Amino acid sequence: MKAQNIAILGATGSIGASALDVIARHPERFRAWALTANRRVDALAALCAKYRPAWAGIADARLAPELERRLREAGVPTQVAAGAGGLAELAERAEVDTVIAAIVGAAGLRATLAAAAAGKKLLLANKEALVCAGPIFMDTVRRHRATLLPVDSEHNAVFQCLPASASGTLAQKGIRRIVLTASGGPFRRRARADLQRVTPDEACAHPNWSMGRKISVDSATMMNKGLEVIEAHWLFGAAPEQIEVVIHPQSVVHSMVEYADGSVIAQLGNPDMRTPIAQALAFPDRVEAGVEPLDLARIGQLGFEPPDLERFPALRLAYQALRAGGTAPAVLNAANEVAVAAFLDRRLSFLGMTGVIEETLGSTAVAPLATLEDVLAADAAARAHADQIVHRSYSNAA
Repeated sequence: MKAQNIAILGATGSIGASALDVIARHPERFRAWALTANRRVDALAALCAKYRPAWAGIADARLAPELERRLREAGVPTQVAAGAGGLAELAERAEVDTVIAAIVGAAGLRATLAAAAAGKKLLLANKEALVCAGPIFMDTVRRHRATLLPVDSEHNAVFQCLPASASGTLAQKGIRRIVLTASGGPFRRRARADLQRVTPDEACAHPNWSMGRKISVDSATMMNKGLEVIEAHWLFGAAPEQIEVVIHPQSVVHSMVEYADGSVIAQLGNPDMRTPIAQALAFPDRVEAGVEPLDLARIGQLGFEPPDLERFPALRLAYQALRAGGTAPAVLNAANEVAVAAFLDRRLSFLGMTGVIEETLGSTAVAPLATLEDVLAADAAARAHADQIVHRSYSNAA
C-alpha cells in the first residue's frame, strides 16, 4: 500500500497536532508531505524538524526568510512556500493525495478552494469555507470531483450516521432531521447578567475539548454551533428547519440522525479530535487513533436540553443568516471574527460580541454570491463595519 501524501493547512493548531499524532501512528499509510502555518515560525520549524515534510508553507510571506534560516540551521531539507498563494499552490500540488483544511477563519478559504478545484481528497475542518462560500465551494467540489469528508466532530458524526448511498435528498434517504449536539461551553449555567464580566481566560476554559482560543470563545458564545448549522446545511443538503441543536454537556454523543421510521442513529465517542480525523483519513477503512475506549458505565448518564437563545443569541443570529442566504453568512462570520479578536484583546465585553455581530448583520445589505471575489468583498466590508462598531463601543466604555 502506497502511503498517502498529506498536506495539513494549519499544522500548528490543535487540529494539526491531532492529525500529526494519527499520521505518526501509521507511517505505512500516511506521510506528512506539507505543513503550513500562519505566523508561528518557531512551531512550524519544530514540526518540520520532527516530521521532515517535503514542503512547509508560511502564510505571512514576510516570515519566509526566517523560516528558511531556521530550517537550514537545523539541517532540515524542507522547502518553503510563502503567502496565501503559496499555500494554495501546495494544496493543489500533484504529489498531494489528501489535504486537511484546518486554518481557522476566512483566512483558509483560498487554499481550501484550491484543494477542491484540484480534485483532492479534502478533510474539512475549516468550517468558514462553507459558511462564507457555501454554494461556490460545493459547486467546486462537484465540478472537480473532489472527495469531501468532514472533520468537525459533529459533522463527521452525522456523516457516519448517514446511509451508505450518497445520492438523493434527505427525504429520499428517509431522513427527517439532523441533530447537532453542543456541550454548552463553560457558561451553560451562568446567569446572563454575570456574563458581562467574563474574561478571555474564562471563555477559553472549555470543560471538555482542547481547542484554540478563537474556537473556544466561539464555543462559549455558541457561535461555533451556529456556524456548524450553516455548514451542515451545505454538507448534507438540509433545510434550516431540518437542523436541530441540543445541549449535551458530556460531549459523548457527537451528533444524531433521525429517520422517517422514528429511528435515531447516534455516533458516540470520547471528546478527542483524533477520532474524526482518523475516520476521515482512513475512510472507508478504520484505523487505531490512540483514543481511550468509551466507558459508558463510568459516565453513568447522558443529558440533553434545549439551547437557551436568550443567554446565547449567537445561535439565533446564525439561523437568521442562513435563512437570508447570499452574503449574509459571510457577513456573520466576518463580524464574529472581528468581535472575538476584540474580546480576546479586552476591547469588547463577552456580551458585546453578539451585539457587534447583530448590528453588522442588520446594517449590511444581502447580495447574491457568484464568485470568490463576491465573498472576499462581503468579508472585507463586514470587517470594516464591525471594526467601526467595536471602536465606538470601546470608546464609549472608556
